[in-house]
Amino acid sequence: MINKSFRQLALAAAIAFFIPVAGMSQVDVSAPSELSIYRESAAKINALVHTKLDVRFDYEKCYLYGKAWLTIKPHFYPTDSLQLDAKGMEIKNVSLISGKSLLPLKYSYNGRSLQIKLGREYNRDEKYIIFIDYVSKPNELKAEGSQAIKEAKGLYFINPDGSDKDKPVQIWTQGETEASSVWFPTIDKPNQKTTSEISMTVPAKYETLSNGKQVSRKLNNNATRTDTWKMDLPHAPYLFMMAVGDFRIYKDKWRDLDVNYYLEPAYAPYAKQIFGHTPEMMEFFSKKLGVDFPWNKYAQIVVRDFVSGAMENTTATIHGEFVQATDRELLDENEGEDVIVHELFHQWFGDYVTTESWSNLTVNESFANFSEVLWREYKYGKDEGDAVNYKDMQRYLSSPEDAAKDLVRFHYKNKEDMFDLVSYQKGGRIVNMLRHYLGEDAFFKGLNLYLKQNAFKATEAHQLRLAFEQVSGKDLNWFFNQWYFNSGHPILDISYHWDESSKVQKIFLSQNQEGKAFMIPLAVDVYTHGKSERHSFFVRSKKDTLVIKLNSKPDLVNVDAEKMLLAKKKDNKTLQEYTFQYFHAPLYVDRLEALDSCSAAQGSHEGARSVMLAGLKDKYHGLRIFALNHIDLGDSITKATALPLIREMAASDPKTLVRAAALQNLASMRDPSNRQLFDAALKSRSYSVQAAALAGVIMLNPEDAFPIAKSLEKGSKGELTKAVLAAYTYGGGDAELPFFSDSFDKAGLQDKVEMVTPYLSILARIDDTPLVNKRITDFKNIAVENRKYGIDVYMLDLFESFMQAKQDMARRASAPQKKELEKQISHISAAIAELKKKDS
Repeated sequence: MINKSFRQLALAAAIAFFIPVAGMSQVDVSAPSELSIYRESAAKINALVHTKLDVRFDYEKCYLYGKAWLTIKPHFYPTDSLQLDAKGMEIKNVSLISGKSLLPLKYSYNGRSLQIKLGREYNRDEKYIIFIDYVSKPNELKAEGSQAIKEAKGLYFINPDGSDKDKPVQIWTQGETEASSVWFPTIDKPNQKTTSEISMTVPAKYETLSNGKQVSRKLNNNATRTDTWKMDLPHAPYLFMMAVGDFRIYKDKWRDLDVNYYLEPAYAPYAKQIFGHTPEMMEFFSKKLGVDFPWNKYAQIVVRDFVSGAMENTTATIHGEFVQATDRELLDENEGEDVIVHELFHQWFGDYVTTESWSNLTVNESFANFSEVLWREYKYGKDEGDAVNYKDMQRYLSSPEDAAKDLVRFHYKNKEDMFDLVSYQKGGRIVNMLRHYLGEDAFFKGLNLYLKQNAFKATEAHQLRLAFEQVSGKDLNWFFNQWYFNSGHPILDISYHWDESSKVQKIFLSQNQEGKAFMIPLAVDVYTHGKSERHSFFVRSKKDTLVIKLNSKPDLVNVDAEKMLLAKKKDNKTLQEYTFQYFHAPLYVDRLEALDSCSAAQGSHEGARSVMLAGLKDKYHGLRIFALNHIDLGDSITKATALPLIREMAASDPKTLVRAAALQNLASMRDPSNRQLFDAALKSRSYSVQAAALAGVIMLNPEDAFPIAKSLEKGSKGELTKAVLAAYTYGGGDAELPFFSDSFDKAGLQDKVEMVTPYLSILARIDDTPLVNKRITDFKNIAVENRKYGIDVYMLDLFESFMQAKQDMARRASAPQKKELEKQISHISAAIAELKKKDS
């Protein structure tokens, strides 16, 4: 599973190109802390063998009417009882299948767990079949979600009455962590595995999707159809899925296997552009792992209002709607590609081999996160893979509270807490470090052994270690104890000393984190006379000195030469050394470090200036954007060389996002000589390029921008929509309100927050009190619900400025207007008070 907010919720204080407009409670200390509770793996008393379901849906009540046939056997010890998870259901019948007869069984049910007396004791070689007739009522269940999964209702009816004309009617499920038991009775634990057969009776106009192959499709005489999906290989209950709705199916292939993409009709023409790399990904991973894609089909479906980013249901991944995009949106980037990769890799790591408990979630999510680096390296080059790796490393390192968490941890408040930066971003970096420590061949042979030894089983991190040890011959307890079963990371201070008399280069390493020293395999590249030589060390103490004998003083000593070490580093290099590093060290992070260090000194240091100018021509587009965002055009020497390059980039860089960044850079200059570039860029098909060009026109002449924005409004998306909104803050009024409203209501969280500033700007000129108050409430609710991202603090500042503007208007207003404004001011004031209360 992936949570989109993990990778994309970097909320800005405003639109990048937007122009500003004028007493503690008592605690029972005797109660055990949730963190003190050992979260043991679920005991396996009974084992699922096969799950057969027959379901139909009540769209009016949002009910599922289900019949379940569960084939089960004792795991090891004899038993005469069975406990099933069944959350928020109405249980109508519980019976034992005996030939063709149903033998009613005694049971008790508390709304979450079904306790069944089997009538006699069964041994581990005896299977029995339980029949259950039940009603699932997901909307009547109170279930909390998590940071990764917003809700835990299991079964979701989207726009079931069709009242929202802009939203399709859909049904879909989300099982992770233990919500499948909302829509069918089961042993809802990740260490259970079962084959499955699911029959769904649905309106005949809709398509269905579930795990495995569709084995029948039967039209009924009441405008319904019954589809049956069968999975002959065992998988965990949380990976069961269903989806129903008006989808168009694009049929693809990998080798002889069906690979299908389910999208809303409007996006069906772009299915191949969105998902078309999937067969290549399957081939790449199959060869890299030495284990072919292990299932009988692979489908991907995009649904509305999904409660997570995506979910790796066996053979049938569900994606949130953010994956859907038009060909124009895809010109800039396919925002869903990393998610598509992530969920596909789960088909091996998570579905084929599954974590035996949520404490060991790393064997699922850390590998899926790592796969994003693996794919980017293969498809787009090492710089691209390194950029993804570095970004995720910084995500983890920027979260101090996560440094205190072990990767494998048996103490947590809620199992949902395991879906965090540690299991994903930190874990992915640990896997990548292990890959570099073992070497490519040993690492992937270790993964091959792990997958083959544990196929269709549930595992812990120890099995991973043992597989790597068996292949490599290395003892890896130190690595797993340090990185898997412990917390934190090194905080390194690196300094250097060259002794000319002895021709000795010394490197002083200080680990400044609390607690023990980390054991660090460390690669150091020494550059002398334009050539590099690799030196390998194994650091074991908190203070260490590395000594290298050389013939002459080196041009550069590059510690952590592979740039894989998960650590916070202070590297005390000179600007001269960073300049050399940019031009000679080969990696993305080498060049990024140099650009970052040189950006502050480009006006005073010739070498630093040369690095920033070279960055504008860097082979990797991400570093070209970094250079554009940090180039100092206030320095006349830099400007003289950089400006022609930036104009050239704005006109013709092969990457549209680089063109957009260059145009934004030019927009900030407010130079009328750039208007021709902006006008040309407004004709681009790229939304980002058009948005940046429109921002440039706004900077030069807001009155010109308004009619241009009007011409671009229809069909605008993403950055262009936000640019149009920004243009409307100059001269916009009642006529532009429908566009504001429609854009805001359809936007995701990040875009909503970025739209608040221009929305408030136009609302400041609007007399419609109900509308103003409604939107203030909407904005306030977003802020309160997302305080963890700091949105409340940001919104509070905006509200206070907005209220000041309304108060100024009230002082100049006529009596009737003043009365309406006072109503608005009162409502804004109440919202501010609530934000302050929540913030405190």
